[in-house]
Amino acid sequence: MALIKSVRGFTPKIGNDTFLADNATIIGDVEIGDGCSIWFGTVLRGDVNSIRIGNGVNIQDGSVLHTLYQKSIIEIGNNVSVGHNVVIHGAKVCDGALLGMGSIILDHAVIGEGAIIAAGAVVLSNTQVEPGSIYAGAPAKFIKKVDPEQAKEMNQKIANNYHMYASWYKEESE
Repeated sequence: MALIKSVRGFTPKIGNDTFLADNATIIGDVEIGDGCSIWFGTVLRGDVNSIRIGNGVNIQDGSVLHTLYQKSIIEIGNNVSVGHNVVIHGAKVCDGALLGMGSIILDHAVIGEGAIIAAGAVVLSNTQVEPGSIYAGAPAKFIKKVDPEQAKEMNQKIANNYHMYASWYKEESE
């Protein structure tokens, strides 16, 4: 069973039909929407500030979400895919974005709607990633614009797959 821990008077709120892996850790001021999946080894640390996650979001294995005390929060929109071992620290990720495996998103960065952050990219503090664009590298730089429909289709496929994967675990526990 996932570790869900209250701290500083905040208790995590978990939406309906949301899968929490057995060793996921959700602490403090965290709100997770409906139809999400929080995978193995993931840590959502809302101990020093808030983490807000929309609907249909998948946060894959080994990812860590944290903030700066009194200075930054995390906001994740709907239908966002967060790849394996991603670090999000006090940033905003808009609807339909995809964060590639091992990427790092730092404080006050904004990842625009439908944007794609390449695997291993480092998005520096205060970076504004344009909607529908691909960023890659360390530090992450603009690579090109993406076809909005193609990006949406790809990300929706990933989100749907993760919703299906989560259902396998639900079936096993029944």
